[in-house]
Amino acid sequence: MAIITLNKRIFEKEIGKLNEEMQEKISMFGTPVESINSEEIQIEVFPNRPDLLSYQGFKRSFLAFLGKKTGLREYKFNPPKKDYKVIVDSSVKDVRPHTACAIIHELQFDEEKIKEIIEIQEKLHATLGRKRKKIAIGIYPLEKIKLPITFTAREPDKIKFVPLESEKEMSGLEILQHHPTGIEYSPLLAGQRKFPIFIDSDNNVLSMPPIINSQKTGKVDSSTKSVFIECSGFDMEVLEKCINMLSTCMADMGGKVYKMEVQYPSEKKTYPNLKPEEMRISLEGTNKFLGLKLNEKEMKNLLERMGHKYDKGKVFVPAWRTDVLHEVDLIEDVAIAFGYENFIPEIPEISTIGEESKKEILKRKFSEILSGLGLLEVSNYHLTNKNDQFKKMKSPEENFIEVEESKTEYTILRKNLSHYIMKNLSENIDVEYPQKIFEIGKVFDLENGISEKECLSIAIAPGNFTEIRQVLEYFANEVRIELKFSEPKEAPENFISGRVAEITFKNKLIGFLGEVHPKILKNWKIKMPISLLEISLENIIDELY
Repeated sequence: MAIITLNKRIFEKEIGKLNEEMQEKISMFGTPVESINSEEIQIEVFPNRPDLLSYQGFKRSFLAFLGKKTGLREYKFNPPKKDYKVIVDSSVKDVRPHTACAIIHELQFDEEKIKEIIEIQEKLHATLGRKRKKIAIGIYPLEKIKLPITFTAREPDKIKFVPLESEKEMSGLEILQHHPTGIEYSPLLAGQRKFPIFIDSDNNVLSMPPIINSQKTGKVDSSTKSVFIECSGFDMEVLEKCINMLSTCMADMGGKVYKMEVQYPSEKKTYPNLKPEEMRISLEGTNKFLGLKLNEKEMKNLLERMGHKYDKGKVFVPAWRTDVLHEVDLIEDVAIAFGYENFIPEIPEISTIGEESKKEILKRKFSEILSGLGLLEVSNYHLTNKNDQFKKMKSPEENFIEVEESKTEYTILRKNLSHYIMKNLSENIDVEYPQKIFEIGKVFDLENGISEKECLSIAIAPGNFTEIRQVLEYFANEVRIELKFSEPKEAPENFISGRVAEITFKNKLIGFLGEVHPKILKNWKIKMPISLLEISLENIIDELY
């Protein structure tokens, strides 16, 4: 959760008196009040609503919730002017491949608005941006920039500029080694041969995302009247949402928004794009899900109080909402607008007694055994993507279950745990070694129809064949089962030949263990030797039941 601070005087002037009733409404909107004093109000914003991380975003949505300005808010953005473009060079493909941009004119910055802009930038970095790993945001005074702009990547020693809050010119590598912000975010560019930069037509460096802006061209102050905004990262859909949030926020501050043309090597795109997403919602399904008896008019009113547009079963979702992925999310909005306090609690007619299943008891004991060896348990998503599951692990792309119309980068159900374990290690290369982790969880495939099974995966970094085998032998001894190890006739390509074994239980193949192949380590940008295993627990659990 993020805590945002709102000016109490402005809140009461533009929204309403901050009495007990208003505080209750703020909490029922899904943003609990953290604290209030004579000057400020602090509220909690949950991670699913990054569009509420600014005062402008909160005001827009909350006024609709109060019934004062309902429906889909419409903005008129201007088409790009000449040179309002960003040229994306192919060199950023492997470093930070995407960007979405906008230009805002006629801004009247004061200390309060500058503080708000900095706060939303940092809150988006910390939440939606996953501490700048997924998204980095740059805001620049347009008066100091010559358009068009180029997004490119260069070798670190060929990048030279004065970073923000510094007086000395530094190279890209020096910034990571000596500048406080560079040191903090240096892991995000660790192992990269080239660093991404934005430069203007005079070859002035605007920034080196996701690290820091330039002191010359990247500092906004009260004299700034126009700004260039860019969001860079890996997920184009999230970047689009982010630029929509920022541009609508500045439009609500009185700014005049102009779109920008982003020229990729093979295509052109224009941002911001505020076209709402069209989704369907069933009145019957909503009533059944919530236990209500709403009619069409009532549901229309409730959805429009959450900032949507409704027309005969179709809902038009604002382009800045990141949390509406499915019809059930729209039903949740109906429930919020209806008011959870207005639901009448009922005691179920069926009486049940709950207890932990034997299967879960066994899984918990497995975890306790491995934790006793000093291994750290991790838990990953059931959804993944083809690049991590197949390409990076050099495994065949077959018998997988694909998610239809996925709105995120996660498009398939995971077939194994090993690729996620490798991903965990790759995302923690800057953490102290040794790293010993394991996961117990479900995997899914289509080999014999849709099926799911419980698996166990363990990784040790740095590790070798003998060490990972000893861990599994200890585990087998503790649960009192006999596992057999033998040289495989056909081993997975992600292991080193001759340093891999197949594992059988009661003459059935349940998995493999071994040392990870250097090519796989390179795919994950890992420089430590890793020993890895994955086994199916289904037969073991059946035996121990």
